Amino acid sequence: MKITVLDSDALGRDISLEPLKSVGELTVYNYSTPDEVKQRIADCEAVIINKIKLDETNLCFAKELKLICVAATGYDNVDIGYCKKHNIAVCNVVGYSTNSVALLTVSMALSLVTHLKEYNRFVVSGDYTKSGIPNRLEPAFHELDGMTWGIVGLGNIGKKVAKIASALGCNVIANKRTAEEGYNIVSLDELMERADIISVHTPLTESTRGLISAEKIAKMKKNAILINVARGAVCDEKALAEAIKNNAIGGIGVDVYSTEPFGEDHPFNEIKDLDNVLLTPHNAWGAYEARERCLNDIVENIKSFLSGGMRSRVDI
Repeated sequence: MKITVLDSDALGRDISLEPLKSVGELTVYNYSTPDEVKQRIADCEAVIINKIKLDETNLCFAKELKLICVAATGYDNVDIGYCKKHNIAVCNVVGYSTNSVALLTVSMALSLVTHLKEYNRFVVSGDYTKSGIPNRLEPAFHELDGMTWGIVGLGNIGKKVAKIASALGCNVIANKRTAEEGYNIVSLDELMERADIISVHTPLTESTRGLISAEKIAKMKKNAILINVARGAVCDEKALAEAIKNNAIGGIGVDVYSTEPFGEDHPFNEIKDLDNVLLTPHNAWGAYEARERCLNDIVENIKSFLSGGMRSRVDI
């Protein structure tokens, strides 16, 4: 099987792709422009992507393509309808990044709650030394114990975050479509109104696009923190930026964006330097161990496909 990796840089250059050679003839590209994608998938039988978009505009050139492996859980960058129509199998990878995303989610919350950026800057700027005072307690920070942590989307990652938040003493509430034993499920409106920390973990679908709207953001407490590690388009990014500029909410931590990387005209450019804003480059999923698991799962998906199995198929 001819296997082409279109954007290996998205998996990190420190990860060896050698395991893929056990399941086919491997060609690797660090990154591919839209025009290059059309050329590079023309004669391959399996393609591996992370963020590259595959739809009718380029898949029509892939006459030999049998399998698309997405090196991620979300697969909204692949036209599943086209793949079904043209008998192209599509596999994703589930569960590999749970610990990694939960780690960054909680790290963002802890940093924002404790004002680590401000305190660190006070020390490294030399102001601490000049002050002659052995400590500084402004801005005031508060213990997590007793706070309410609201979780939007209660999949593997949401449940992991819920477990950690509970261990830190938070009262956890969650929003999902159906009730689930062991969790306090509430409406999204109630969650936005009650939570001191809100973390978003829902996949991007037509029903979740714009889910965290300006109207929902307006319901948040003045000191509440919102963290988005799901998909950028789940939140109204302009409304988030406006809420920060107007001091309507306490802070945001964001790892995902509607356009990646976001451009110079993105609303977050106006707030990116503020102390209560933490922006990371869509790396929450990418702990080294998580990326190794992702690669190993892709190999298993290809093996399954070659033997007629249906492992991790999202097109059926």
